[in-house]
Amino acid sequence: MEPIDLKDYEWKTVLRPMRIEDYDALVEMQMKCFPGMEPWSRDHIESQLAVFPKGQMVIEIDGQIAASSGCLIVQYEPNMAWHNWKAVSDNGYIRNHNPKGDTLYGIELMVHPEYRGLKLARRLYDARKELCREMNLARMIIGGRIPGYHKYADNMSAREYVERVVAKAEYDPVLTAQTSNGFALQGLISNYLPSDQASCGYATFLEWRNLDYQQGAKRRFHHLVEPIRITTVQYEMRSVRSFDEFAQQCDFFLDVASDYKSDFIVFPELFTTQLLSCVEPTRPGLAARRLAEFTKDYLEFFSERAIKFNVNVIGGSHFVLENDTLYNIAYLFGRDGSIGKQYKIHITPSERKWWGIEPGQKVEVFDTDCGKVAIQICYDIEFPELTRIAANKGAEMIFVPYNTDTRHGYLRVRTCAQARCVENQVYVATSGCTGNLPFVENADIHYAQSGIYTPCDAEFARDGVAAECNPNVETIVIHDVDLELLRRHRMEGSVQNWNDRRKDLYQVRYQEDGEARHV
Repeated sequence: MEPIDLKDYEWKTVLRPMRIEDYDALVEMQMKCFPGMEPWSRDHIESQLAVFPKGQMVIEIDGQIAASSGCLIVQYEPNMAWHNWKAVSDNGYIRNHNPKGDTLYGIELMVHPEYRGLKLARRLYDARKELCREMNLARMIIGGRIPGYHKYADNMSAREYVERVVAKAEYDPVLTAQTSNGFALQGLISNYLPSDQASCGYATFLEWRNLDYQQGAKRRFHHLVEPIRITTVQYEMRSVRSFDEFAQQCDFFLDVASDYKSDFIVFPELFTTQLLSCVEPTRPGLAARRLAEFTKDYLEFFSERAIKFNVNVIGGSHFVLENDTLYNIAYLFGRDGSIGKQYKIHITPSERKWWGIEPGQKVEVFDTDCGKVAIQICYDIEFPELTRIAANKGAEMIFVPYNTDTRHGYLRVRTCAQARCVENQVYVATSGCTGNLPFVENADIHYAQSGIYTPCDAEFARDGVAAECNPNVETIVIHDVDLELLRRHRMEGSVQNWNDRRKDLYQVRYQEDGEARHV
């Protein structure tokens, strides 16, 4: 079997500035999103791009426009006619945009029906929030449609409807998404867009406050922290009847990580061996190759879910056949649609004996939207040279999917993970399996206590443990790590292991891409 071309499974997802070349696609999407409403003219888009190009954005998936957002800046006045979309937006031309204003006003946000369910609206709202922080704007205001209201208009007033939606008693495809993204309901506007029959002409007046706003400041308020939220999964192995049942269990954890707005979620090493419970039993070497037949399903599932749940997924690891050679590979599914992979470099005696796994040859470092990260699969974290190489390439977070059968094996992983934090001044997150798989040889019992670990110094968590699961129960831990704190620690920590290496006495030498290198 030839190596799989990962580009076939990537969703090339790009948030970028809007261009006039997008006009036809925008109109097509607008007509599908708002049937019966007059779409933008070319003059509208040209004017928006000329007046405030930074405020006009699109999300592109595999070259297709999947979502868009438009906005302008105004000066907040309590008595301003927020109820009048045409007045505030200059009828869509935004020539009243005020670069010195203090409020970002959203004039439109739409998601193509074919791409709904992928939380693209959240990405656009997050981009608007970042624009507020970058430009030191006090707030964002939007007039939101309530397209679900027409179904209830005969039985309740618009006020009653929005109150029920805010109270989670009803679902509205727009208002529910907006309140979930941090907007507070400030009022209800009648005759906002009379042509909006689904909303019966009504709209909500919603506000998001920028907590970083500094009155009078001329530039962005800089964060004192750079928090990255990590969810690590302690996954219970149990028999399943199909890949769909396995996927359903993964969906639960992905949804939780998304609800908590995690940047990364980490699954365990070889948790896909759970799938061996739904295939014909055979000797371990053949079973591992049988498991590799699920690779395409595995890639399709996690690549799509990384986009849908807007989270970078370390998809544990999985057996993959390449040119009739079996590897243990961990994949990183980026929420931008990219896919990267890390081969396990050190193969345990049992992996060789039972499954015939071959080792990889290179330490990969992945450039994500949250910084550079590396993956070290279980046994690999027990070899300090690999983390040295990864840290030298810029990795600040090391993700360790592991799979151990006894407490001794788990302790080797945990102890070495904490050592790597101290030696290289990085964060390490581990994710392991618990539970049992009866009659699946070499994957029948599991022991785990997953966690997130830090360097050991005054500014970090006590004992260098940021968060840790209870042992041997299916659960997760969620924790924010601070990359700015990590950088300061490297420069000003009580000890500075990375800077104080005696490279005049010792170095790590390795081969990569046919060249001799050293750290």
